[in-house]
Amino acid sequence: MSAVAVDREAFPYRMKDLSERTGLPRQVIHFYIQQGLVPEGKKTGRNMAYYGEEHLRRVVLVRKLQHERFLPLKAIRALLEEQDAAFSPAQKRLLADVQERLGFARRPASVPTLAEPILAKHGLDRADLDDLVEAGVLGVAEDAEGRPRVASESAWLLELWGELRAAGFTRDLGFSGADFAMYEQALSGLLQREAELLTRRLGHLPPDRVAAMVERALPLLSDFIARHHTTKVRDFFAVLTAG
Repeated sequence: MSAVAVDREAFPYRMKDLSERTGLPRQVIHFYIQQGLVPEGKKTGRNMAYYGEEHLRRVVLVRKLQHERFLPLKAIRALLEEQDAAFSPAQKRLLADVQERLGFARRPASVPTLAEPILAKHGLDRADLDDLVEAGVLGVAEDAEGRPRVASESAWLLELWGELRAAGFTRDLGFSGADFAMYEQALSGLLQREAELLTRRLGHLPPDRVAAMVERALPLLSDFIARHHTTKVRDFFAVLTAG
């Protein structure tokens, strides 16, 4: 392959630069590229390619999802492919800028916590853990001894499921953590549509303003979802008993 010109302002990094900036061995980054998790760089020769900020962000994101959310690479690839199909490069840059301003990218890394003590505390077992993983609402990684670990910030979900079990939603009656899949699917679809709406209508605004709007809107919309869910349940039963 003959050498070709590349815009070094848009693609300033070589592989060793990505490795230095992310702290990952180049073999790991090459693996991410081979698996379709990170786009290929702009090749200038058989063994030379250059990369841009998008590549850098993607490498960091994949590592974060793999080691903090404990998502398998197959699930990460599906999420990334969905976003790549939905958003233009300009829209993804806006979302990345908004994320930075909201501080999500600067939050401390999650602490992997042994799952078994948490399960025992809330009256759950390994089957409950596996069901929540199957539903897509919880990520699990195994340590060197094969023991499951969850992100410390996900412990609330196990506590919530334990409370639902105590409320009578037992395995004997057919309930399992896998039932959370319908909520995961609904909320994932909602988030995707929210992001599409945001980028379509606010893409012309400065990221600082968009971030401020999102920060104010998040608790309001969360309150709406919780209250409206309760209203829908009440209306459902009201229709059943009408007449």
